[in-house]
Amino acid sequence: MLDRLEPLVIGECVADVVRQPDRADRVHPGGSPANVAYGLARLGHHPTLLTQLGADDHGRLIRDHLTAAGVEVRTDEATGPTPSAVVTLDDQGHATYAFDVGWTLSAVPLDRAPGHVHAGSIAAVVEPGAATVLAALESLRAGATVSYDPNVRPELMGERDRAVARVERCVALSDVVKASDEDLRWLHPDQEPERVAERWLAAGPALVLVTRGEAGAFALFPGGRITVDAPAVEVADTVGAGDAFMSGTLHALAAHGLLGPDGRARLRAVDRDTVADVLRHAAASAAVTVSRAGANPPGPDELREALGVN
Repeated sequence: MLDRLEPLVIGECVADVVRQPDRADRVHPGGSPANVAYGLARLGHHPTLLTQLGADDHGRLIRDHLTAAGVEVRTDEATGPTPSAVVTLDDQGHATYAFDVGWTLSAVPLDRAPGHVHAGSIAAVVEPGAATVLAALESLRAGATVSYDPNVRPELMGERDRAVARVERCVALSDVVKASDEDLRWLHPDQEPERVAERWLAAGPALVLVTRGEAGAFALFPGGRITVDAPAVEVADTVGAGDAFMSGTLHALAAHGLLGPDGRARLRAVDRDTVADVLRHAAASAAVTVSRAGANPPGPDELREALGVN
């Protein structure tokens, strides 16, 4: 039972240059997989992040940020600038992104076999590095549970049909998938998000979670469908909200013994009360994050407070 994870997270780091009306630009460490690794470390886990970072100020900022939380950062031999994104926030704190990202990840030997692997976002679709991510999921899933978040960035996804095929290959390799309703509408604009989620569940995962912003989230699993409301908070911005939802999900699944090779069978037989508890943890984690600037997920005490647990 992996109540404390030592997961492998594979994916990009991005320096988020946050731009907001009437304020000076601010630089925050970001990138969806990096945020998930950071969120897991904040919650007491010991993740390894396989990524790419440049030998520049943004790279040093991100590496220091991650290692200070307890993330082990592993990189390949590639050189180049650290990926960046200009994040423009409107008056309500909602974010739009403009990216300068390259992704050329090559295979890196691992010191130990992980019990859980998480991947997603740009890293799973942008070539040539996406091929490395897919190969890792295919080779590691026999001994590890897998989670995936497509975290769609339309500017970088390339031709839609090819992106959809890559996303759905990753879905089929995964035990847990999380996506936003906006992700699903971009991938399949002619289908309702819930219909897409149902089809994804049938393709292989044991649990598919869909976030809907202020409307909350829902989970599909073999036992049915469960919804959760978004906690009422004053929103500072939405940067990193989905990533905090993902790290909160994995934290709760681990606490219930549903991750790792020994947890896979239990995950596929999960009951409604457990899924509801996982959703509550995920939504609370996201709520803490949107209540403050940047991708700043909760620690364990903050998460317990958000859940109303002493």
